[in-house]
Amino acid sequence: MRKPILGKQTFLKDNTERLISFEKFITEVYERPVDQKPLYTGRYLVILKEGVKSFTSTQKLFESNLGFTVANSNDFTSESLDDNKIQAADALIYNDLGIALVGGEEEQIQILESANADFIIEPEKIVYVPDEAPATMNVPSTWGVNAIQADISQFTGSNVKVAVLDTGFDVDHPDFVGRNITTNSFVPDETIHDTHGHGTHCIGTACGNTDINGQRYGVAKDALIYAGKVLSNEGSGAQAWILNGMTWAANNGCKVISMSLGSRVFPGQGYDIAYERAAQFALSKGAVVVAAAGNESRRAWNQFSPVGSPADCPSVLAVAALDSNLSIADFSNRAINPTGLVDIAGPGVMIYSSWPLPMRYRTISGTSMATPHVAGIAALLWEKFPNYTPDQIIYELKRIAKILPLPNIDIGVGLTMAP
Repeated sequence: MRKPILGKQTFLKDNTERLISFEKFITEVYERPVDQKPLYTGRYLVILKEGVKSFTSTQKLFESNLGFTVANSNDFTSESLDDNKIQAADALIYNDLGIALVGGEEEQIQILESANADFIIEPEKIVYVPDEAPATMNVPSTWGVNAIQADISQFTGSNVKVAVLDTGFDVDHPDFVGRNITTNSFVPDETIHDTHGHGTHCIGTACGNTDINGQRYGVAKDALIYAGKVLSNEGSGAQAWILNGMTWAANNGCKVISMSLGSRVFPGQGYDIAYERAAQFALSKGAVVVAAAGNESRRAWNQFSPVGSPADCPSVLAVAALDSNLSIADFSNRAINPTGLVDIAGPGVMIYSSWPLPMRYRTISGTSMATPHVAGIAALLWEKFPNYTPDQIIYELKRIAKILPLPNIDIGVGLTMAP
């Protein structure tokens, strides 16, 4: 009996054999226990080597050889795509990305693996909010906005669409009254409302303005906010939810896509092709994509972890975290793998921003907090140069960054700065 591609029972069941063997390998080679968080959902991503060109034969393979019911992203051009809308399907083809998401029994996956050399099969990842470091005190310090000079810039991100893909947003937050906000939840059976807090904090940094006392904590205070919920209220989600959010943001004309989320990457691993396809699609639609480099390093113990996924993709800007002394944060990952470079850095330690009511504000740390600073600066650049291409915006973003006496493998070109 075929399992449906979607649904909580499929998402929560990881690919046990692959997970155990990979954890054993990492433990033996690196002589330390790996993160106990599950790595995979139990579903698979079929990545077509030639992109959309080989979809016809692949769809026939799904339907004829495996008896799959196939859904197609083209069927959702007038609405966003989420798991609830395709629960009856065994496979979902993303036409714009050249990939397909499939469920199925192990023997069916083996048939796919042996059937054709025109695609690559990868287990679908589970994505997490990076573990942020809570501050000892909820100090309303906005040193980050000051350090990147967003508070004195003549640009505010006016009319620039900025998408933040995260745990959702507290749309009732009083600091955002009157703002132009578009929301969408890609998490099955959960609304956009953010009970976790991480998404509201990141949106506050990227697109917020001032707190109840008039203290500025946001970068692009006049940007048009697109809040996409791609992680659950527990702070985790399926890779497909991220892909759904990225394509939604790109198709809605967002000029910046900010993702303070990721999956852990180990030394020697390559970047995720599915994320790279989605990022390339977003670039083709005119969006700059930024993502958190990850928080798995412990520099004080001489432990360094590679840039996480999807930040390690070539078409995604990986953002490292700095403290108020403009030193690299102890937890910030570095460029260890050849394809996982750090592109730029932002303020990421003791960052004060919005939080769901009744708390209203919170101070936390992480590359998650650095990423929306860079996203906000990208929005200011889009306002200044509305006719630029994403590549030109990225060039300008890097050109005006503040050079620091720190290794490029840790901070890329330096500290992001406002135009």
